[in-house]
Amino acid sequence: MIDLTASYLGLKLANPLVPSASPLSRDVATACRLEDAGAAALVMHSLFEEKIEAEERQMERFFYQQSLGHGEADSFHPVPHAVQSYQEQYLEHLQKLKSALAIPVIASLNGISPGGWTDCGKLLQQAGADALELNIYHLAANAEESGEAVENRYLAILEELKRHVSIPITLKLSPQFSSPIHFAKRLEAAGANGIAIFNRFYQPDIDLDTLEVLPKLELSTSAEALLRIRWTALLYGRVNLSLAVTGGFHTTPDVLKALLAGADVVHVCSMLLKEGAGRLTEMLTELEDWLREHEYHSIQQLKGSVSQQYAIDPSIYERVNYVQVLDNYSCPAGVLM
Repeated sequence: MIDLTASYLGLKLANPLVPSASPLSRDVATACRLEDAGAAALVMHSLFEEKIEAEERQMERFFYQQSLGHGEADSFHPVPHAVQSYQEQYLEHLQKLKSALAIPVIASLNGISPGGWTDCGKLLQQAGADALELNIYHLAANAEESGEAVENRYLAILEELKRHVSIPITLKLSPQFSSPIHFAKRLEAAGANGIAIFNRFYQPDIDLDTLEVLPKLELSTSAEALLRIRWTALLYGRVNLSLAVTGGFHTTPDVLKALLAGADVVHVCSMLLKEGAGRLTEMLTELEDWLREHEYHSIQQLKGSVSQQYAIDPSIYERVNYVQVLDNYSCPAGVLM
């Protein structure tokens, strides 16, 4: 029998397939279908500190300042404690997921202030989260902010949270760090339990008719997985962190390549949004079939066997790949250059 079990952030999982933060976790019934289909754990949609602050400002305006200029309105104040806040709704939903699911539930936190990260992290632990994924969505657009300062921002958040929560913490990293392995080692030294490679920065678009800059959501494709696979192969064996890959994992071959490179788990999202929870069951069957056909007995036996340190040609993960790809390219037949 093929052993598909995996370990991530100290959590024992039935397999390496984990739905990532997405709208799929907003509904308890959908989360249950994901578990029934084979999801080994679930990452919740993010709790955004900006939304908490915006709601607080709105409450201040409509609940507490409505009598400004109209003294008689004092007697018409609604009772604020009867209104459930966005943060309270998130924490209650986390508790409902924990009650409904047998698999681990990982909370996702997207903060903006030192106090917000700490306060929210403590509340998420109290609500029952099995682990905490920090989605530090920071675009380094300040010309006065150095690369080291950007890294230190992540480290400061992690170190402060580690003083207040005891559940495992993983960080979702951007692909834009100049030295990802060095930074991963700094995170490990600061107490991180894992990293997720890599966050997808949704790119704004320009409307050519109105010249407006517009937000745009594009689901991932399998082509994006290769960047994650490459850096996983480079990181494997160099850090003692749990390694998750996220972004572009749509097929069983995508998943197998990530595991061969050294990933502990593979986060899936766009594939589920396109094809539904049932695709998880199919992928697990395909995964077992491939392992059996290639005479592997377990995921553990497979993991990291084509990382840089074990690859037939380790140099292909670095500059040699760039040179060979350019040298070997030829134009399609019929294209005149």
